[in-house]
Amino acid sequence: MKKTFIGCIVILFLAQACASPTPLPTTEPTEPIEPTVSVTETPVEDTTSRLARLGGVPCPDSDFTCITLTVPLDHFNPQDKRTLDVVFGVLPAAGERKGMFVTATGGPGVAGLTSADGYTAAFDPSIPEHFDIVFFDQRGVGQSGGLQCAQATAVYYRTEADASTADGEAALVKAAQTFAEDCVREMGNPEILPFLATDQAVEDLEAFRQILGDDKFWLYGESYGTQYAQTYAAVYGDHLAALIVDGTVDLTLPSDEFLAGQAGAFGDTLLMTLEACNADEFCAESMGGGDAIAAYDRLAARLKNGPLAYDFPLPSGGKASREMTFADLETAASSYMYSESARMLFLRALAAYSQNEDLAPLARILYDSLYLDPETLEAIPDPTYSDAVYYAVECRDYSYFSGTPEQRADAFLRAGDTVDSKVPRLSSIFYGDFPCVFWPDSEMDEFRPAPLTADGFPTLVLGATADPATPYFNGQNVFSRLTDGYMVTKTGGPHIIFGWGDACVDDLVTAFLVNDEMPEQRETICEGEITRDFVLPAPASAAQFANPLEALRSVDNEIYYLPEYYYWDMATPTSIGCPFGGTLTFEPTDTGDTLSFVDCAFAEGFTMNGGGANNFEEGTFTLEVIVTGLKQGSLTYTRDGNDEIRVTGTYGDETVDLSE
Repeated sequence: MKKTFIGCIVILFLAQACASPTPLPTTEPTEPIEPTVSVTETPVEDTTSRLARLGGVPCPDSDFTCITLTVPLDHFNPQDKRTLDVVFGVLPAAGERKGMFVTATGGPGVAGLTSADGYTAAFDPSIPEHFDIVFFDQRGVGQSGGLQCAQATAVYYRTEADASTADGEAALVKAAQTFAEDCVREMGNPEILPFLATDQAVEDLEAFRQILGDDKFWLYGESYGTQYAQTYAAVYGDHLAALIVDGTVDLTLPSDEFLAGQAGAFGDTLLMTLEACNADEFCAESMGGGDAIAAYDRLAARLKNGPLAYDFPLPSGGKASREMTFADLETAASSYMYSESARMLFLRALAAYSQNEDLAPLARILYDSLYLDPETLEAIPDPTYSDAVYYAVECRDYSYFSGTPEQRADAFLRAGDTVDSKVPRLSSIFYGDFPCVFWPDSEMDEFRPAPLTADGFPTLVLGATADPATPYFNGQNVFSRLTDGYMVTKTGGPHIIFGWGDACVDDLVTAFLVNDEMPEQRETICEGEITRDFVLPAPASAAQFANPLEALRSVDNEIYYLPEYYYWDMATPTSIGCPFGGTLTFEPTDTGDTLSFVDCAFAEGFTMNGGGANNFEEGTFTLEVIVTGLKQGSLTYTRDGNDEIRVTGTYGDETVDLSE
């Protein structure tokens, strides 16, 4: 069982769970209660001085300045005097200030402040030069409440519940009900739940705008943030200079239509990924029988018949006997469909199983996706994301049928029958929001907002044809209704296309923001891909290497494409169990990271002790290792900034000096 996340971190792109349309209030909202900080209508001081006057302090481990805004708990009930604190981060413009550029991140549940510096580093320098850059932790998230239910989440997402059978449906109902109860209990503060919906949260942004004193600003929403941004635009569009939505949700779709479309998009992206493998000679050959689609389907069929046992190499050394289920496979597959690189990593893991029936690489993806400690399988609290807030927002934003919880659950399951019959892979995505039928204070009134026309300001809609979480047709629908809209499409591509270094997309967005330049055409196509070039996984036996250069080049690849290393936070010292014994530890340095090997083998017969370093500033990667196994040796491996490789030392009875 796995939900899908429609937020994504541009630099690290670790992502997991789903989104749905957000209704607007059915009546005009009551005038928001004034925030506790006085409003300055016509600010005269610069941003830095204004932030100081408003009590700004340095955000933790960031270049941003944080402002804590005390706002009404219920913006629409002046009689309710309860409040909560919402934290906004501001990076003042480095040069001549044009205005405020606000980013609404995804989820719901992503802590925007944790990604503020990374996102900003990916912007063209002209954006932070001319704009005050603003990120925030939405109410309930991160510094704005810190609500979490990591333990309840870890249990629920590994539930084995096949909704195609009566027993599976019963298991799903029980698991969802238990999760809803356990998550609320674990997060605490249940009285806040009715006030975490998006219509309340956008009032916090409006209060912040008033505090900062800008009449108009530029708003960018990604993934769930497009729900947030469109909701703000519908109510306060007169305060927007321009709107950008990236990975767009069509707010007019009812719940079952959105979820069915999303399940289909995940299945389609998986199929495109497998087809891309079949079109790559090396990838296809790595799948037993030369067909990645058949390889995936064979594994799925085996797991549907029951779990498969495997040995997992532990970070402490040694191995643990574990089992993989069909739900685990779907969780791993869906979680790694968000970007071209992640899809390639999934294909490498599938190839490892196809060649050697080794499930450990898929398990690494699974544990990374679920934030599980590979040693203990305990949940690791994620400071960047909250599943608790995900459900607290979605279950209020979105109507999931009506009646008693049992009636709603049955209606959800019956709607899922059609999806299961039409979506051959990853149809379980449809059930991601199933706990909402048991969630306290969840919405039952079916209401969809009017289509957004965005009169009075230009809107840029960004989307990718291989986006699994916010299906491409959502963005097309939104674009078709806009008064002054522009559509930028990336063929293939990731979920969220701005900030990935694609000049076709990034240059257009930068010109739109900085120079008020509209795209030349209403619709622009940027060429993309489904997956990165496939990199063969290491062979099971080192005897297949022609020489030590080939062996160490394989080690280089294996380290780089380890999920634990590829998505490492570059701050926490981390150890992993090597596939054929021993351990690898990586730790941060001022210039990159260091590596330490203790009896570590990525291929049997090539065991390493020693260390290495990845120097990001110089673009170099080095290994200095003592090798045992098929032969003994002492080797130094270097890869320079031009990807030129050299190995020197001794191996067996020979002196080695090889380069490539």
